[in-house]
Amino acid sequence: MHLQNLLEHRRSVRLFSGKKSIPPNDIEDCLRQATLAPTSSNMQLWQFIHLVDPKWSADLTKACLGQTAASTAQQWVVFVTRQDLFRSRAKFLLNFEKGNIKRNSPKDRQVKRIAVREVYYGKLMPLLYARFFRLLGIVRKLVVFVMGLFRPVVREVSETQMRTVVHKSCALAAQTFMLAMAEKGYDTCPMEGFDSKSVKKLLKLPRGTDINMIISCGIRDGNKGIWGERCRVPFEEVYERR
Repeated sequence: MHLQNLLEHRRSVRLFSGKKSIPPNDIEDCLRQATLAPTSSNMQLWQFIHLVDPKWSADLTKACLGQTAASTAQQWVVFVTRQDLFRSRAKFLLNFEKGNIKRNSPKDRQVKRIAVREVYYGKLMPLLYARFFRLLGIVRKLVVFVMGLFRPVVREVSETQMRTVVHKSCALAAQTFMLAMAEKGYDTCPMEGFDSKSVKKLLKLPRGTDINMIISCGIRDGNKGIWGERCRVPFEEVYERR
């Protein structure tokens, strides 16, 4: 399908058919495509937990407040933010960038470019994503306030705002996954109605993680799982050309 067809075909399906099963490898392939989604500073602070075994259905449906999108799904993917892994991800990216620069940059620029990456991933990223009872966020806000008196700066650096950055990147991956599923002819439903504490306990997730969304996967049964026509605010209300 062309992108326009994919976007029109993709709907939040809330009742799935049990007539045909989805090979788990197909969903895994779509998740591999989801990793190609854009992510802030390439930090990739996400994790995709693919639940295949039907044993998860009862407990997950309960945590999702009894939604039929959960109870009738064949499989589920829990999109998790992993801000707790910021140090290891930054270290991984720094090592990659050193090799990347050596392989692809002119030799006379490699030392300078590696030095820039060492500051960016070795110091700046760990500083931005670190959390300590909101205190580090307050310090970062004060620093950028002073810097902002003299030049443009990124001002969204509080702990809450950095948490939002991580969720935005994870949501982009989730959207990419749903489009990849639609391209294969499968259906999804992104769910935000769930008890996050129960889900984290069920999946034994560590502290410092958040549930971004849970996406149920299956195949629609005609139009039974689609609640009527698609509704969107008139384009003129959301679009402005200057």
